[in-house]
Amino acid sequence: MNRTTRNRLALIGIALVFAIPLAAAFLLRSGGWEPRKTTQSGILVHPARDVAKAAVTLADGSRYAWQDPQYRWTLVLLSGPVCAQNCQARLDEALRMRITLGRNADRLRVLYLGAPLPDGFAAARAPLQIGREDSGAFAFARPAGADELALALVDPRGQLMLRYADGYSAQGLRRDITKILY
Repeated sequence: MNRTTRNRLALIGIALVFAIPLAAAFLLRSGGWEPRKTTQSGILVHPARDVAKAAVTLADGSRYAWQDPQYRWTLVLLSGPVCAQNCQARLDEALRMRITLGRNADRLRVLYLGAPLPDGFAAARAPLQIGREDSGAFAFARPAGADELALALVDPRGQLMLRYADGYSAQGLRRDITKILY
């Protein structure tokens, strides 16, 4: 085998090293294959739901702006019919998780939509915004039981991307948000 033939075979070999995985990925994807297990802890909302038009009235009477020019994500805390001790503890846990994000904590807004909270509860938790949503855009994600808390993660364009049922893992939530923000 002469040098020219050997060089051509080496070039074809290098091309195949890159082409075969691409062809395999294309065939798997066009065949409808999806992995059984994904790495996110939350439940992927597929296709993403547009909640930008969902009217949320904040405690001060203003309207919540889902589309954020500062490119901040929104963690929506959804309570059941009553938010008592367990719900409030989970709410505190979500706010503490936000603090652990360090310098990226400002890139995550926290919005509570649900049953009324005790007087002074929200005032002691500064980044927490309290709102009321009447459009029913989050009805599918709300917990059915009393004193439970579910979460939803909305991107800066107002698209609902992930939801977390009651009983979610706080570590899994932090891991998901860290992947998104960093």
